[in-house]
Amino acid sequence: MGRIEAVLFASGTPVGHDDLARVVGQGASVEMLIEDIKTELIGRPYELAQVAGGWMFRTKTQFADVIKAAADLGDQSMAFTEMEMGVLCAIAYHQPIDRAGLKDIFGKDVSRDLLARLRFKELIASGPRAPRAGAPHTFVTTETFLVTFDLETLRDLPELDLAVADNGEQ
Repeated sequence: MGRIEAVLFASGTPVGHDDLARVVGQGASVEMLIEDIKTELIGRPYELAQVAGGWMFRTKTQFADVIKAAADLGDQSMAFTEMEMGVLCAIAYHQPIDRAGLKDIFGKDVSRDLLARLRFKELIASGPRAPRAGAPHTFVTTETFLVTFDLETLRDLPELDLAVADNGEQ
C-alpha cells in the first residue's frame, strides 16, 4: 500500500493500473490495495479518485474554500461562461468536431478566441483533420478535461436528454 500511496502522492496526474502494478509487483492486487487505501482515507480531507483512466489523490470538495484561503490562491477556479461551457459540451459529445460542426450546433460561428481560451485551459486539443474540403482542424477533449470534470472516461459523460418540448409537451 505504501508504494502505491507514494507514487500517487508524488504524481500530479492520474496514474494508471499498469504503472501501479509495476510498483507493487506480480501477485499483488492493485484493486484490493486501492480499496484498502480508500478505506483508510475515510474521514480525511482528501480521497483517492479514479479519473482519466487512473487514480490520483484529490482534496475533497468541501475543503476547497479553506485551501484557497490558506494558500492565498485567489480565484483560480475553472469558471466558464455559458457559451464556453456549451462549446465544451458540444466538443465532448461530438468529438472530433470542427468549427463548421460547432456552427451547425449553435447556429452561429464559434469564435477562435473562445476556442483558444479552452485550449489555454488545456481542456481541448487538436484532433484529426476533418474529411471535408480543405481538411479543417477538429477539436477533442483532453485528459485535463476528464480530470477537471471528475470523469474516468468519456463514457462517464451524463446521458443527453434530447427530448424537445413542443407546446409544453414532450
